[in-house]
Order: sequence, then C-alpha cells, then structure tokens
Amino acid sequence: MAQLKPPLLVINFKAYSQSSGKKGLELAKVAEDISKETGVTIAVAPQLTDLAFIAQNVEIPVLSQHVDNVNPGAHTGHVTLEAIKDAGAVGTLLNHSEKRVRIDIIDDIVKKARKLDLVTLVCANTAEVSAAIAALNPNMIAIEPPELIGTGISVSKAKPEIVTRTVELVRKVNREVIILTGAGITTGEDVEKALELGTSGVLVASGIVKAKDWRKAIFELIKPMMK
Repeated sequence: MAQLKPPLLVINFKAYSQSSGKKGLELAKVAEDISKETGVTIAVAPQLTDLAFIAQNVEIPVLSQHVDNVNPGAHTGHVTLEAIKDAGAVGTLLNHSEKRVRIDIIDDIVKKARKLDLVTLVCANTAEVSAAIAALNPNMIAIEPPELIGTGISVSKAKPEIVTRTVELVRKVNREVIILTGAGITTGEDVEKALELGTSGVLVASGIVKAKDWRKAIFELIKPMMK
C-alpha cells in the first residue's frame, strides 16, 4: 500500500476510445509525470487489453478494472488475480456499478488478493453497502451513487450526506480502509469538498479521460491535495 498513499487520485479509463491502446499509455504517462512533479499519488486503471502494456511502461500504480473469482485453469474468458499480477498490476477495482459483483464473491476476491499482496478498491453505491463491504476488509472503498456517474454532477456537492454517512458507517466497522469519493467528480472544488467530507481522495473517469487537455484536467483535480 506504500504506492497508494493518500490523498490519492485514481483514474478509471473504462472502455473509452480516448484511453485505449497507445492513447491509454499517453494518458498514463501524463499522470505519471504529474505524480512525480507534485508528489501526489495518482493510479490508473486501464482497459484489460492494455493492462500489461501500460503497467510495464509507467512507474505509478496500475490497477485492473475487474477480476473474476476463479483460480488459474480452464476458465476461458475469465481474468484471474494471478494474471493481473503477472501483467504488473498492483491490484484491482471491483464492483463498479457497470460491473456488479455479489458480496460473497467480493469477499473471496479480497481474501485471495491479500494472499497475493494485491490491493482491492471496491466500489459501493450506498453508505450501507459501503459499511458491509468495509467489514470484508478491502484496502479501499469508493462511494459512487450510480445515478451521478458520468453526469459531471459530483456526489460530494450534490449529495454530500451520502459521503458523510458512508464515512460514519464505514468507520464503525473498519478504521483502516481508505475511503474515496466517486461519481461526477470534474473540478478541484469537487475534490476539495470530498476531502472536507472525510474521504481520502477520488475515483474519476470521464472528467479526465474525455478532457481535451489531460494535464490541465489532472492538475485541476489534484490542486486541493497539494495543500
């Protein structure tokens, strides 16, 4: 977890054409340059097809967007924790609203990941789900109300009570897990509010990936983390 010291920015590339292949590496390189320049932790979660390509060419933490609950073997089309580790990833996202996973599967994957020294960042849609996931002891949780994802309307400003409630409930069951804010984060003000509400950073996607100027967009978001 030394590589993922908060406050931190995690950029989810999703399956956007703007962050695929060589363009994905370009974005990861921009993130790497800014992280080295400022000392702010920036991690990236590229498309699975680009995972090894990007992980082998940058020094910042690289996460998989998803893994399956299977062991290495005859599982065509599945992605194992062992495979993402071999590819150079330090861990994985899990349970994003666009890739939901049952809680018993989350539990299995979190346990396996710890044995493999891999980090888990588990997404949750409500404060109550966040607390349930916190009991499974992942490394990080991201609170992301799905109705705000990709809207440009940040949860930290539109629904701050969800963030504060999440922090309150999660801390009752897990004092160590890192809590991030996601959904609609596009400005430095959104990030500043997220930090004020008690979270340790943000998980973003379109706010950076779709920006015309990646460097400017990243600097805008990490500005409150540099204080």
